[in-house]
Parts: sequence; structure tokens; C-alpha cells
Amino acid sequence: MAPVRLDHLETFALVVRAGGFRAAARERGVASSVVSQTIATLERAVGLRLLNRTTRSVAPTEAGQRLLSRLDVALADIRLALAEIDQLRDRPSGTLRINAPAPAVEHVLCPLAFDFMAEYPEVQVEFVSDAAIVDIVAEGYDAGVRFGEHLAQDMIAVPLGQPLRYAIVAAPAYLAARGTPAEPGDLVGHACIRRRYPGGTLAEWLFEKDGRIVEIEPEGRLTLNSAHQELQAALAGQGLAHVFEDYARTAIGEGRLVEVLADWSPRLPSWYLYYPNRRHSSAAMQAFLAFVRRSSRQAGAPPDPGCGR
Repeated sequence: MAPVRLDHLETFALVVRAGGFRAAARERGVASSVVSQTIATLERAVGLRLLNRTTRSVAPTEAGQRLLSRLDVALADIRLALAEIDQLRDRPSGTLRINAPAPAVEHVLCPLAFDFMAEYPEVQVEFVSDAAIVDIVAEGYDAGVRFGEHLAQDMIAVPLGQPLRYAIVAAPAYLAARGTPAEPGDLVGHACIRRRYPGGTLAEWLFEKDGRIVEIEPEGRLTLNSAHQELQAALAGQGLAHVFEDYARTAIGEGRLVEVLADWSPRLPSWYLYYPNRRHSSAAMQAFLAFVRRSSRQAGAPPDPGCGR
């Protein structure tokens, strides 16, 4: 077998994880032809076909699957070794990769990152917006952000930001024409702007008041999959949107949207920044964790319990 380059193995693992050459090329920031040539070179070096290609997808062959099963662990060990020697630097450097839902990226992570990068100019930061639950170790992330109930048991979790709150909002013209709901049951017959999650399920709307909890399966003709789209639809008078308060705050303040059922809106826990406890974090990740904790103290957030899940 001819010598095999480490970056070619990384590209192979990325193609399988991303589900194709184009997606892997986008993540690497190169042309699809470069990724395709890399895989061809790797297959010539090992003397075996590693991927079955169709016009729509790629899938590992038996040889590719065997290689991949060992690669995930090996690449993780290599990243660990690099993280350990990175500790010897005077200042943290390298790339910090975090997977998080779009609201957490926009309203919590980005504001933190701007100040963090100013303090640590040698660290590169990459946020990947993703609402689906992913294996952050297998996919090469330093950390992820999710709600507490969605964390794996072997993760260390740190509260990130303030508690959250959903808001039900609509344009003044819509409410003038259709009426303003006074309690969750009044939503029946209203045009609710629904959201479909990546897994295919439709979001339910949760309400709470005086110990009473009500869950509504919203009805409406319009179904979207992002808060930005829902907000634009509400601004256009298409119905009631169910979004994080952060998204709607400006429009409410300007009078372009009106919040309804505010006394029924429950407080939710904050986001959690989570990372694996079975391996050392990179110097960049450790610096970011310290920065997050320091920022939380300065903002008056509840103290970090250092909870392990």
C-alpha cells in the first residue's frame, strides 16, 4: 500500500459525515473537484474503493466503513494530542468550533465571540448553526449548545446566557381584523404560523399560568422552519408567530408587532454550552470557557453550578 496522507483521511471522514462531495467541499472551502481528486488519490493509495458514488449521494463501501470506524477514534486522538501541546503556548491559538441552534448563535454566542476574539487575537472562531442533535465529538466540534434536557449523559454543561422566554406576536392589522386572544384556547381558529423541526415534527406551543400548563398544537396554513421566516410572516400580517422574545423585541418596541398572551408565557432555562468530559479541551476552548464564566459573573447571571450531565 502506498503512503497515505493524514489530510486525505480527514477529507474521507468529512465526505461521509457531510453526505457528499459538494457538502464536504463547502465545509472545507474548496472546489468539489478538489475533494473528488483527494478521495481518488486515497483510494489509489489503499488499493480499494472506499465510497460508492451515485448522482445523488455517496456511501462507504465495506472497506470504507471499516476504515471509518477506526478513523473517528484515531482522529480524535490526534486532535487531543495537538490540544495537549497547544497548552504549551503563551497564548491560546487555533480554531474553536461550536455547533448551536441559530437563536443561540445570534443572540448569545456572537456577542460573546466578538469580545473574546478581541481578547484572544490568535484564536479563530467557527459557529455552525444547526437545530438537529449531533455527535459533537464524531463531527469534530469543541462544544455544542442546547437546552439542558437535550444533553448526553457524558457531557459537562455550563449555563450560557440568561433564561429564555417565548413570545406570541402578530401585526396590529392582523389583530384588528381577527381579534386578540386572551387565553390559549382562543388560538383555535386563528392563523398560527407553524414551525417544523429538522426531524420533521411540528413545534407545539407551551403556556403556563398559576400552575396551569396548556399545550397547543397550532393550526394554520403556513409552516416554516426558521424564526426569521416566522417573524417576517407575522410582520406581513399572516398570523401569530411563536418566537424567542429576543427576535421580536425590536419590532414590539417599534409598534410593528404586538405581543399577546404575555401572562401565559413561561420562563425557560438558559442555553447550555456543553463539551465532552472524557478528553482534554484545547487551550482555545479552555480560554473560551473561562471567558464565558467571567462574562456571566459580570452580567449577574446565576453562578455556574459546573454541572455534569
